[in-house]
Amino acid sequence: MASIPAPSSVPASAAAWAPRLLSVLRIVVAVLFLAHGLVKLFGFPAGAEPGVVPLMSLFGLAAVLELVGGLALLVGLFTRPVAFVLSGQMAVAYFMVHAPQGFFPVLNGGELAIIYCFTFLYLAAAGAGPWSLDAQRSA
Repeated sequence: MASIPAPSSVPASAAAWAPRLLSVLRIVVAVLFLAHGLVKLFGFPAGAEPGVVPLMSLFGLAAVLELVGGLALLVGLFTRPVAFVLSGQMAVAYFMVHAPQGFFPVLNGGELAIIYCFTFLYLAAAGAGPWSLDAQRSA
C-alpha cells in the first residue's frame, strides 16, 4: 500500500508553484462567480433582462455581492474578508434555496453553492497568493 509522501519529499519546483496556483484558483473562481452577478444585474452575457432583479431583495443583494465580491477576488483585494463574506453567502444560498428541495446536493442542484462556499472558505484562510493587490500592498 503506497503512502502519501511527506511534504519534505515534494520537489522544490513543485512546491514553488503552490502559491502561484493559489492565485490561479482565486482568479478562475472569481471570474466564474463574477459572471453570476453580471447575468443577474446586466443580463450579460445572457440571462435576466437588466433591471429585472430587484436590488432591494435577497436576490438583488446576492447579485451585488457576486459582482463586487467577484471583482475584489479577481484582483485579489481584501481577499480574506471578502472570501469569508462570500462563503457565508453561499452557505445561506444553499440552505435557503437548495436544501429545501431535497437532502442530496446532486438532486437539489446545490453542488455549485457548496463548492463556492468551501473554496471561498479556503481563500479566507489561505489568502490571495502572490499575484494579487493584497500581495502588492503588503510588499
